[in-house]
Amino acid sequence: MRSLHDCIRRAAAAGANWIQIREKDLDSRSLVELVYFAVTETRANAVRVLVNDRLDVALAKNAAGVHLGENSLPLNAVTQWRHSRGRPGFLVGVSCHSLESARAAEEGGADYIFFGPVFQTPSKAAFGAPQGVERLHEICESIEIPVLAIGGINFENARACVAAGAAGVAAIRLFQDAKDAAVLAGHLQEI
Repeated sequence: MRSLHDCIRRAAAAGANWIQIREKDLDSRSLVELVYFAVTETRANAVRVLVNDRLDVALAKNAAGVHLGENSLPLNAVTQWRHSRGRPGFLVGVSCHSLESARAAEEGGADYIFFGPVFQTPSKAAFGAPQGVERLHEICESIEIPVLAIGGINFENARACVAAGAAGVAAIRLFQDAKDAAVLAGHLQEI
């Protein structure tokens, strides 16, 4: 857990806009503790913490939103809850792997989508072959909500994702492997 705490601190200090907690293997208690740490540790940097799948944990620890995968809570249930509770600032994002799912996410009230995998990556191999920058461009042109590119993102190909219309990129190894995350974040924000 210490290395996760260090990664969260480094990402916040480097200027990350969002930090997504996607620790699917943690038990509920450990996940709640991690989200609490992330929210409190990043508050001064105005980082928005999002929690994968677990609306209950996101709400319990005052996270900025929830990110839904293909097997998560139904998007319409979460957006209806958000509307009924008067929580318009609570972000709801969705992972999408096709044009149809991207359009459905937008129609269902998602605030943003992650689209990918754009490039080859071991963490997204289960979602099929890389879809490429051309497909990313098609998705970005087809919906109006922000699209964040995911899957095999590195500093060299991040620029191509933004040029294709992506509002930004989401990455794991890019930030974990960075020698200086602050310099990397600064360069990415200049794209």
